[in-house]
Amino acid sequence: MKDFWIILIPFFGTSLGAACVYFMKKSIRPMTERALTGFAAGVMVAASVWSLLIPSMEEASGMGHLSFIPAVAGFWAGVLFLLFLDHIIPHLHNHGTEPEGPRSKLKRTTKLILAVTLHNIPEGMAVGVTYAGWISGNTSMTMAGALALSIGIAIQNFPEGAIVSMPLRAEGMSRNKSFFYGVLSGAVEPAGAVLTVILASYLIPSMPYMLSFAAGAMMYVVVEELIPEMSGGSHSNVGTIMFSIGFTLMMALDVALG
Repeated sequence: MKDFWIILIPFFGTSLGAACVYFMKKSIRPMTERALTGFAAGVMVAASVWSLLIPSMEEASGMGHLSFIPAVAGFWAGVLFLLFLDHIIPHLHNHGTEPEGPRSKLKRTTKLILAVTLHNIPEGMAVGVTYAGWISGNTSMTMAGALALSIGIAIQNFPEGAIVSMPLRAEGMSRNKSFFYGVLSGAVEPAGAVLTVILASYLIPSMPYMLSFAAGAMMYVVVEELIPEMSGGSHSNVGTIMFSIGFTLMMALDVALG
């Protein structure tokens, strides 16, 4: 695959964020965490709209006034897919007290890692489907568009990597282990991207549905997990401001590079 490094950019962002355990205190201040979560949510919402949903409708432009149908259908398929994973994978959200999914004897730290891994699946799919559209040559996707999405996801993955590794460190885990599990939580992204590329190469006619599927999955994560976390506690306006910064940054990236 040409320029495969584009797929790996988000993973590098997660790894750099996870490395924060080596030069930061054992825990992240609540206000800082809300700010980072809000930023990540803003990037994901903008990416869902400009990098996925709008291209989905452009790809289906031959349907005329009905070009929204693949976007709607794929979006809902993505939402339901994440809802399904939410129910079959035991996980625990950061600051959560009650595990979600089926009952399990897994450790608390393992459930925290699984929660972030679940979160990263749609991001890998999003990067994979835009990359697949570009290398196929049969869609309106461009290298610049795929690169813009990868850079945007990588930027929001940096704080996410820290949000994974720092709580593990606070739970008593060593710095090396905390870093390793932070990196591991992001490994699902290139894996998901490669799988999506392989599938998409055989399903180019369904590209509008695949783009909106990734958008629906990402929006599920934002609304179900990130927005509640960025809005909790006092000074919730910090999360809102950072959401706006993340949103406009990703929007600018997509327009400038796409």
